[in-house]
Amino acid sequence: MESNDRSIAGFTMAGHALVHWFETSIPIFLVVWLAEFDVGVALLGLVVALGYAPFGLGALPAGILADRYGPKRLVLICLAGMTLAFFVLALGNSIYAVAIGLVCWGVAASIYHPAGLALISTGVEDRGTVFAWHGIAGNAGIALGPFVTATLLIFLEWQLVAALLAVPGLFALGYGLSAEFDSTAAVDDAVDAGPTEALSVAELLTNSRALFASAFAIVFVIVTFEGLYYRGMLTYLPEILHGLPAMEAIALPDSLEGIEPADYIYVGLLVVGMAGQYAGGKLTNRLPPARGLAALFGILTILAVAFIPVTGMGLGAIIALCGVFGFVLFAIQPFYQDAVAVYTPADTRGLSYGYTYLGEFGFGAASIAIGGYVLGGFSLATFFAVIASFALVGTVLSTALAAGLARFVDADRPVDVDS
Repeated sequence: MESNDRSIAGFTMAGHALVHWFETSIPIFLVVWLAEFDVGVALLGLVVALGYAPFGLGALPAGILADRYGPKRLVLICLAGMTLAFFVLALGNSIYAVAIGLVCWGVAASIYHPAGLALISTGVEDRGTVFAWHGIAGNAGIALGPFVTATLLIFLEWQLVAALLAVPGLFALGYGLSAEFDSTAAVDDAVDAGPTEALSVAELLTNSRALFASAFAIVFVIVTFEGLYYRGMLTYLPEILHGLPAMEAIALPDSLEGIEPADYIYVGLLVVGMAGQYAGGKLTNRLPPARGLAALFGILTILAVAFIPVTGMGLGAIIALCGVFGFVLFAIQPFYQDAVAVYTPADTRGLSYGYTYLGEFGFGAASIAIGGYVLGGFSLATFFAVIASFALVGTVLSTALAAGLARFVDADRPVDVDS
């Protein structure tokens, strides 16, 4: 990679890792808060939901602001906001203070994905490689966040742990302030991808209509179904693994009391995802995004169905399936990120990624409610069948996009499907 690509890669990798570092630490705190405060699970769940909701819903306005003020400035605001939010959380002595800290975190975190990915798409020449390393950094945060939080909570009060988790944010913010790069290096000189004047409501509606009258409309639906698959599986898989006969049959010595093998399998799945992110990112340099999406969605469909018989098998089969699943689940992400870059104009890239992560984290979160309803009233096999149906829809739409559907949707603008 050239120096500009390396600078943007380092900057966005730090931001991506921290977003998920903070995100995945929150469920670990939830167990402590239940014991700390005199509240029920329903109220605490609502409080946590208030923190997660802006994470998806704020992506669209964040994308608009990224187009207006430039992505680097927005990522710096994100880093500062998330860090400050966890320091606020560390001062919490009531459930209301916790709610304020979580809402502040959610608002700040919502900025990252539209701004960070817009920066990569307009500033990086070797986009596939940077998407790969960017994804690896995110997975590192996903895996390390709960691991470090749970470990620190063994020895320290939760407020001090929250403060310690915020410290890496200070280092990332300092690094970001000193980082220098050209955020439009990968954009043709004839294209204005820099900060623009503030959009009026009419202009926002016009730009949005133009996006959804193009091939981006198909990409948006594809990403939404990927979000439904991703959030549904990762939300309920830990609970499912805990209840499997293979886990209950494991006898650990007394010295390891309290350790859950299912948790280690889940963390291992996330770690394997780092390799999947790298492989997927590198493959975007070789495969058009629609073809890659079609192939990986097809594999994800098969893997979801495979969980039905494998959950009744031995530990080895479960570990093997989880490993393959983790690899493919995260390998698909660079492809849809690249698809947005390929099927949208550079001057609306922030808005495009804003809509993308509204679909991924906002609409995709609906599978939490859907999955909970299915698991509560139907069989485990039904749950995996529902999850598989999300990937099946993604397979069909991606195949149609690869077959040239974009040319019918966006006939007036040529699409560089070989990028």
